[in-house]
Amino acid sequence: MKHHIPFSALFLFSSAFLAGCGSQETADSATRQRPAPSVTVTEIKSEEIVITRELPGRASPFLIAEVRPQVDGIVEQRLFTEGALVTEDQALYQLDDARYQANYEVAKASLENAQSALKLARSEANRSKDLFQSKAISAQEYDGSQATLQQAEAQAKLAAASLASSEITLDYSRIASPISGRIGKSSVTKGALVTANQPTPLATVQQLDPIYVDLTQSSSELLAFRRAIANGELQATDLPVKLILEDGTEYQHPGKFSFSEVSVDPSTGTYTLRVETPNPDHVLLPGMYVRGIISEGLRPDGILVPQKAVNRQFDGSTAVMVVGADNKVESRPVQLGRTIGHKWIVESGLKPGDRVVINGLQKAPAGTAVKISGTESSEG
Repeated sequence: MKHHIPFSALFLFSSAFLAGCGSQETADSATRQRPAPSVTVTEIKSEEIVITRELPGRASPFLIAEVRPQVDGIVEQRLFTEGALVTEDQALYQLDDARYQANYEVAKASLENAQSALKLARSEANRSKDLFQSKAISAQEYDGSQATLQQAEAQAKLAAASLASSEITLDYSRIASPISGRIGKSSVTKGALVTANQPTPLATVQQLDPIYVDLTQSSSELLAFRRAIANGELQATDLPVKLILEDGTEYQHPGKFSFSEVSVDPSTGTYTLRVETPNPDHVLLPGMYVRGIISEGLRPDGILVPQKAVNRQFDGSTAVMVVGADNKVESRPVQLGRTIGHKWIVESGLKPGDRVVINGLQKAPAGTAVKISGTESSEG
């Protein structure tokens, strides 16, 4: 039995087929006519990178001396202005020295007496020697004169030592600064009784130019740094230390390493790096919080990539969009290190010559053919 298709139905089917073919051709034509999106890339180059780390620290005086009396006495006068600069051996306090002055005069008189006795004993000894040689006196008398001379010499030395001791004690009544620096407040006033070697200092003098900054670094970071040096990943450097003040401004004088502590604090797991820096204007004061930017080493063939070129994936990994030789974009996973300015250090995933998209990422998903409108250098 034959089935006949109505002519009207056949006409509608043909019309629909032709319309569909026309739509597909239009879409393909539109696709072919759509221009490739423009992107800006940076060409990756290897370069020397100085690896730095920021560490917290505190300023401490270059020298510090506590002023204490070495003799007992009443403070007769304070000879300095609190907070002023003092010089080494500058007089700071004057104690009542009447007793020490009297002892000095007694010792001085005793020395003069001993020197007179020595002069007489020497004359007698010389006379006895001449008489003994002429056999005018006995050997016993001669020996006695020589013994008297030796006793007079010993007495003279004893008197001279006693005078020197009393002079030192007298000088101690005038208390001087042991170092040059800035002196703090005085703990005593005129009329106060002070004693030798008392536990409380009269004042404290601190030398602030130059000054130390004690930075603290964790022992784990120290181990990682030494491992990187041993493996050849980093080269040791001896660059100046940049110091940042509490208000965030950079200190105008760079510092240099003085020494590193030989032990780790067990309570904090850190050790101390001491930095010495000039402080002519006394901007840095003891106890002030300071941050130090130190160079841990030099990476001779490091790779940097701008932060704006990095995409963070849902799983926490990172990737960049790289333009291949066929001008098509591909997603490249990368492993990043620390930041330097506005760039990341690339540990793995990129090599010199790679072209990384930095502008136009939204218009160029993976697999898209793109047009490179500009190239920026990755150095810096």
